[in-house]
Amino acid sequence: MEAEMQTFVSEPKDSIGATVVDDGALKDDRPLLKSVSNSASASISSQNMEELEKKVAAYVRNDVYGTMGRGELPLQEKLLLGFAILTIVPIRLILAITILVVYYLICRLCTLFSVPNREDEQEDFAHMGGWRRNVIVYSGRFLSRAMLFAFGFYRIPVTCRTPLEKSDHQIGQNESNNQSEEPGRPGAIISNHVSYIDILYHMSSSFPSFVAKRSVGKLPLVGLISKCLGCVFVQRESKSSDFKGVSAIVTERVKEAHKNKDAPLMMLFPEGTTTNGDYLLPFKTGAFLSGTPVLPVILRYPYERFSPAWDSISGVRHVVLLLCQFVNHIEVIKLPVYHPSQQEKDDPKLYANNVRKLMASEANLLLSDIGLPEKRIYHAALNGNNSLPTTPYYPVKKEIASVDLMRLFHVPA
Repeated sequence: MEAEMQTFVSEPKDSIGATVVDDGALKDDRPLLKSVSNSASASISSQNMEELEKKVAAYVRNDVYGTMGRGELPLQEKLLLGFAILTIVPIRLILAITILVVYYLICRLCTLFSVPNREDEQEDFAHMGGWRRNVIVYSGRFLSRAMLFAFGFYRIPVTCRTPLEKSDHQIGQNESNNQSEEPGRPGAIISNHVSYIDILYHMSSSFPSFVAKRSVGKLPLVGLISKCLGCVFVQRESKSSDFKGVSAIVTERVKEAHKNKDAPLMMLFPEGTTTNGDYLLPFKTGAFLSGTPVLPVILRYPYERFSPAWDSISGVRHVVLLLCQFVNHIEVIKLPVYHPSQQEKDDPKLYANNVRKLMASEANLLLSDIGLPEKRIYHAALNGNNSLPTTPYYPVKKEIASVDLMRLFHVPA
């Protein structure tokens, strides 16, 4: 199960499943919570670990289960977990599997005798029209909400901000302050990224398209569903000279969704990875290259015992502990459609930064300037305080990697 979780939702970038950079290239997306060979070593004291956690506060768990979900629990919590594992967890698992199988059968029936779109090394049923598409969309939204209910998200309050409320918090300077209220639907939904639960919520709300690794399209049950969603598939091993790259394909999809009301919206997580829900990381520009309006959506997960955030905890442990919670909470803030100014259209970085600041202001989120490299270092430290993953950011040469690690941890060279 952990392998499937990592395949389907491992380190999403602009969306689920794939690690995508602005130019369409791909970064290493190996599991974050496993030690990697050929790693550098550095001795990290508890004091240095505390300093590290201050720097990477966006990835630190603060619930009663502690770091990596392995903290020491009081007897009462252990008894509650034991009771839940014997009672509610099996019921929820059966419900979740049943919902997944039912939706797969619906998708199989609706796509019977239908030929998927095949363009730019993609394959999907998202642009299939008529009753088939309606059944896929509306049943998908209903069953996604049913899945959330099975996971304990019984009530999902949604707050919709009005354009007037938004203007009070508009961030930017000069021309970027004045949005051109051009007509038309947004081309993409922009959301902060806290958990794989985000995906289920957005499916239940607007049923958008995501970005996923090509291997997702070959998974049992999930593969066909992802094609019906219209996922943009990433093929890391592709070396075709005519392959446009993920950014180009996503930009085209965003423009099409903006112009055509029948085209599925793109769902993009511009932070590039999940956080603990209290911070907002820097936005990548891939979602803003088209210069079309976007719909900012902010997700919050209030909790008392277990945080639904997928930050520094393994997939299987997270699923089990999430299912053990009798009630889980999610709150949604939907901002008005953000229409970029001409200056923002000409400068995607400015566009992305202004939307980020607006979302942080509306949801009282803290801005952080760290990213995935720091997350990998933190997870490596959690795996034994002496491992540094080999990534494009950190070369294989130990003497170079050790310097990077020690600088972050303030370890004397």
